[in-house]
Amino acid sequence: QVQLVESGGGLVQAGNSLRLSCAASGRAFNQYSMGWFRQAPRKEREFVAATNWSGGSTIYADSVKGRFTISRDNAKNTVYLQMNSLKPEDTAVYYCAADRAPSGSAINVLEYDYWGQGTQVTVSS
Repeated sequence: QVQLVESGGGLVQAGNSLRLSCAASGRAFNQYSMGWFRQAPRKEREFVAATNWSGGSTIYADSVKGRFTISRDNAKNTVYLQMNSLKPEDTAVYYCAADRAPSGSAINVLEYDYWGQGTQVTVSS
């Protein structure tokens, strides 16, 4: 079992930055791939970024590539999402998720085994 708690969301103006954190408790955090997803009102949850067990491999959705960076600190059982150059269309609830497969290549919601409760990010224009 892995419990995930996100933090760091808030209200920011377009062009500014936020860093989200996801603290994990439970066993063997460094054996899991970690991902970030987001869900805007009346839309499906969508993939944002993922990293493999070590943080050495990362993948991103095209919509955030070059602006967002996913990273992890296995000593702190934490994964981060640095979000720069935020746009109003980035407004959503952001969720972190853990995948038992360590490769860090999963982009589908159904491939993840554990989820946090989400943190709201609102970007004003």
